[in-house]
Amino acid sequence: MCSLPIKLGLLVAWVALAAAAASAAPETGKFGTIAIPRIDIAPKLEDFVEMKPSPAFEGKLASVSGLIQRVPTDGAPSTQRTDVYLGYDSKNLYAIFVAFDTEPSKIRARLSRREDIFDDDSVEIMLDTFHDHRRAYSFLVNPMGVQADALWTEDVGFDFSFDTIWESQAKLTERGYLVWMAIPFRSLRFASNDPQTWGIILNRGLPRSNEDTFWPPYSSRIQGRLNQEGAATGLSSISPGRNLQFIPYGIFRSFRELDLRDPNRPVFDQRHAYGRVGLDAKSVLKDKFVLDATINPDFSQVESDEPQVTVNQRFEVLFPEKRPFFLENSNYFNTPINLVFTRRIVDPKYGLRLTGKDGPWAVGLLMADDASAGETIPRSDPNAGKHAYFGIGRVSYDLGRQSNVGAIFTDREFAGSYNRVGGIDGRLTLNTNWVTTFQGVVSSTLNTDGTYQAGPAAEVTAQRQGLHFTYNFDYSDRSNGFVTEPGFDPQPDIHNIVQHFQYTFRREGSTLISWAPIFDTYETFDHGGNHLNSGFSPAMQVELKGQTYITLLYAKEMELLRPKDFAVLPANNQYVRHTTEVTVNTNYYRAVSLKMDVRWGTRINYDAPTGQIPFLAGRTSVNTTLTVRPSRKLRVDNTYILFRLHDRMGGVGSMNNHIIRSKLNYQFTRALSFRFIGQYNSLLTNPTFTSLQTAKDFNADFLVTYLLRPSTAIYVGYNTNRENLLNPLAADIDGNLLRGPRYINDGRNFFVKASYLLRF
Repeated sequence: MCSLPIKLGLLVAWVALAAAAASAAPETGKFGTIAIPRIDIAPKLEDFVEMKPSPAFEGKLASVSGLIQRVPTDGAPSTQRTDVYLGYDSKNLYAIFVAFDTEPSKIRARLSRREDIFDDDSVEIMLDTFHDHRRAYSFLVNPMGVQADALWTEDVGFDFSFDTIWESQAKLTERGYLVWMAIPFRSLRFASNDPQTWGIILNRGLPRSNEDTFWPPYSSRIQGRLNQEGAATGLSSISPGRNLQFIPYGIFRSFRELDLRDPNRPVFDQRHAYGRVGLDAKSVLKDKFVLDATINPDFSQVESDEPQVTVNQRFEVLFPEKRPFFLENSNYFNTPINLVFTRRIVDPKYGLRLTGKDGPWAVGLLMADDASAGETIPRSDPNAGKHAYFGIGRVSYDLGRQSNVGAIFTDREFAGSYNRVGGIDGRLTLNTNWVTTFQGVVSSTLNTDGTYQAGPAAEVTAQRQGLHFTYNFDYSDRSNGFVTEPGFDPQPDIHNIVQHFQYTFRREGSTLISWAPIFDTYETFDHGGNHLNSGFSPAMQVELKGQTYITLLYAKEMELLRPKDFAVLPANNQYVRHTTEVTVNTNYYRAVSLKMDVRWGTRINYDAPTGQIPFLAGRTSVNTTLTVRPSRKLRVDNTYILFRLHDRMGGVGSMNNHIIRSKLNYQFTRALSFRFIGQYNSLLTNPTFTSLQTAKDFNADFLVTYLLRPSTAIYVGYNTNRENLLNPLAADIDGNLLRGPRYINDGRNFFVKASYLLRF
């Protein structure tokens, strides 16, 4: 039976859903309409070198000008003129941006890897091909012709894991720059209507002045983006056509790495030569659905995880998914509760995914076989070598103005055990400023030891966005028996309320653009009535010219630890901690950018010496990244992270975690690049202060990439890691590796990977 909070949340959501369903759909062309003509000859970049169409195209393309600022001054004309020309033929949609600039020497343009253009000037076209105001394709190009593409989902934002085939060219001129795009219809999904009406948004960004300009005007006074899109008409007799894709790949590896499946007998797994082939396939069904399949895939990450502090954490730290197969179209599985976290599928041998939309119905299905479940346990375990199987399905139905209702089911099966979660969710647009979401689910879990648990979970949110006032409300409820093994939800047995208040004063001056007082608060209880957490944090945020943001924050928080959390506690113990935080984020100078987060105050030391209860310690932390771009082809990111806990009564006891990371990327051409990452991670501990061991490691990563186009690439990489481990390897009674005074090489990997896209 559902708990009272779940019933209340669903009742509120159902009332709002009825109101939303009764409202009319957005008016076509309410924010502007452009009729795109069909052309017989494809335009080229050279046809616009005079910053206007050549005589051959004058008057033959649709044109748009007069882009309007969203920031820094909502509703003001752009400070720089932009003309956009549009046309199409039987295969492609063409968009040519003529971007004038009165100070062309200040244009930010770098030859970088694909997707890494967001500190540069750029132009963008967004296409809502189903014209449902929910999802859209985004195509961006910088003044050097470097591409970025993404899927936009309302309330979620951009998903830059999406990659497709399209063409772009660019040219810097004495009066600005030009960008030419050719977007194949076979790279898009859209309905079967003839003629077509698509949603469209055009954008130009000028980072040196914080300026983001749009056609049609996209105002921060209104919640949402696609509900403010224009309408593109005149698209007739077009089709994605037959679209079959096959991506065969081959990889050669030679590696040495730790095998920790038996915590009492750590060993090295070493292979001098190892080869593997696999295949990814894609088929478009009825122009609307995409069926993806992968057989024997290689899911080793080419992109590395960003460094994070993982010591002195009560709960699992989230590392985002980076593997393309799982990232593509992942927005079809997004719900308020994170029930689909695909990094749980570690080593799949095959995978199937069906995603798409027909009318108001959107569908996402995912199946995968994961060998890792049987590879991470001792070989003597009867379940060693067995696979886990994942099945995930979600369907949603559009209602009214950007509202929808959906259902989701997830299942993980392993060695006779299972975890199944099912329920309903929805998004409700109440008016131009307010949006609410809700979800109610129930889990059923049979563990490998034969025990059974079950329970409900719920999430209700409300968001208000406006030019000045922003408010977010989030209510979460997790029963003690709720488990989601395919998802990421690390803390059961809670119900909590989180609120965010912000009022932005927009000075919109030459230096100070805006300032905003902010107030956040939260309360967390368990279902036994214990007050687990509470806190409030007033803050002040300032936005300055040159994409510069400064935030000052103070937080006072309470945390209750129970004997069920830490067996050493004789009774519930309450702690009150304080934190002061200063953050700075600036791209004021073209060649240098800085991100810095500094915090000090108090924090609980969860890893107290063996036999001692957790205690309140002094805390200092720094997380800073300095990015230097000495040339248009070279980018160097230098990161330093310090996390320090110390005895508040003196400097006797402490725990210091230092992470130093340098990442260098040199782009020889748009296709060819070299990347180096060097990272040093040290945890220096005092045994009178913490039970953790002193640990040090250094990792070096080299990668050469030749990316001709998405899915057609060659990678050559080498990674090595040295760590202070005992030699020979040994572990304590808890399975933790014992440390030694010297570094040993505990992992190295050399690989060559090649893949090629075949498109029919």
